[in-house]
Amino acid sequence: MCSIFGIEGKANPKDRLLACFNRTVSRGPDMSRFIEIPRGYLGFHRLAIMGLTAEGMQPFQMGDSYVVCNGELYGFRPLRQRLIDEGFPIQSASDCEILLPLYREYGVEMFKTLDAEFALILYDGEQDRLIAARDPIGIRPLYYGKLPDGGMAFASEPKNLMGLCDEILPFPPGHYWLDGEFVRYADPAHVDQFTMRDEDHICQKLRRLLIEGVEKRLDADAPVGFLLSGGLDSSLVCAIAQRILDRPIRTFAIGMDVDAIDLKYARMVADYIGSDHTEVIITEKDVLEALPTVVELLGTWDITTIRASIGMYLVCKYIHEQTDIRVLLTGEISDELFGYKYTDFAPSAAAFQEEAEKRIRELHMYDVLRADRCISVNSLEARVPFGDLKFVRYAMSIDPELKMNRHHMGKYLIRRAFADDHILPDEILWRQKAAFSDAVGHSMVNDLKALAERAYTDAEFVEKATKYDYCRPFTKESLLYRELFEQYYPGQAKMITGYWMPNKTWPGCDVDDPSARVLSNYGASGV
Repeated sequence: MCSIFGIEGKANPKDRLLACFNRTVSRGPDMSRFIEIPRGYLGFHRLAIMGLTAEGMQPFQMGDSYVVCNGELYGFRPLRQRLIDEGFPIQSASDCEILLPLYREYGVEMFKTLDAEFALILYDGEQDRLIAARDPIGIRPLYYGKLPDGGMAFASEPKNLMGLCDEILPFPPGHYWLDGEFVRYADPAHVDQFTMRDEDHICQKLRRLLIEGVEKRLDADAPVGFLLSGGLDSSLVCAIAQRILDRPIRTFAIGMDVDAIDLKYARMVADYIGSDHTEVIITEKDVLEALPTVVELLGTWDITTIRASIGMYLVCKYIHEQTDIRVLLTGEISDELFGYKYTDFAPSAAAFQEEAEKRIRELHMYDVLRADRCISVNSLEARVPFGDLKFVRYAMSIDPELKMNRHHMGKYLIRRAFADDHILPDEILWRQKAAFSDAVGHSMVNDLKALAERAYTDAEFVEKATKYDYCRPFTKESLLYRELFEQYYPGQAKMITGYWMPNKTWPGCDVDDPSARVLSNYGASGV
């Protein structure tokens, strides 16, 4: 996944900065480099995915300019060839080496042109200025903070900046930072005009764009695998990839040893598409022992993110330890585009759209954060086909009246888009959505709640919770997570804007738990 680090100014000793940077070496265990530049320092921990030779190591340099980038630039090969033909000195097969030539051509307008998941720090040697930027959805992580001497610090994870900056915040997606200011260059959640086309046309285009999104993410010089939960989204990604590659892909599913809901569905998909499938079984002991590690690697106190991360972290840990896979395709971001169980209660199409916009803009603090940290801490790279920019922009432009649950089946459009392909069993394609943290096994969430119940009496809960003015814990479970978070990131709770919860202003959604299990429409979703 790679780790990047950039410091403006030279007030801090180099060895101190290097120690901070090395806190995320697991993101890029293959090679490391830390260099001094005229305005400060740049660091890069490499996970080799594209261009596996030493020539692909960063920072890349062109003249007096440098760049470090954690990213994948899709469709880069024709661009690379054009730049070579124009005389740019490209030495490696790495996609990120084209960034400095593109910057030479376009300046900061380059960011608008990239079809990519990226976070980067660039030093412009000609103008002696530092630039940082992040992809429009925030799939690749980047954090920032001010140093005591007034300079800026940037890093892939907040743990790199602990002890250096008083306040650490997520770098806003779709922005670049230049001359002390953040400038928005893209907002894929915003829609100027809805696509007023019929359902048939919309489904055809969704199908084409998702297939293209999967296909471009199969391009890697390192082995690729797939997380398969048995739900609609990951199953579609796997089935599309299987058809494109026309050979058995490697799929992985995880579940509790007593009541895993999704293992049987994941196995059904694997058998249907003919994948080389592995089941990872976990116990209550595994879950509870992993909890502190998960909170530390996530850098969040949010309930649903932590719950859903435990299973994902453990399956990725297995993949890292037992296989040679370096890249994982996942099914994140579909729910934000097409609806959760709770969005069935949206009072109007306008409210549905407003909620989708909010979820897309906040993705980098929740599901995307979960996928990045659980995968990267295990020295793997995440790729998210539903996060393809063309797909996201088109999905957001669909008339929300068509995306609301009018068919008693959530995410109807994306299901219908692939109904005629028969790449999945109908039992999977038309299966009601189950919450991932519950589908790993209802007992997992129950075990976590029981742990919290044992940790505090009712009086202790009230006393300890009232100490937090920002996003006060409201259950014993949320207090347990907040206290763990504060052990690792004291005073940095504002990195997350709030608890991921259903929209409490909607009828049927004023609940005290983020799980879809508590909603009246959950029905047979968890069966």
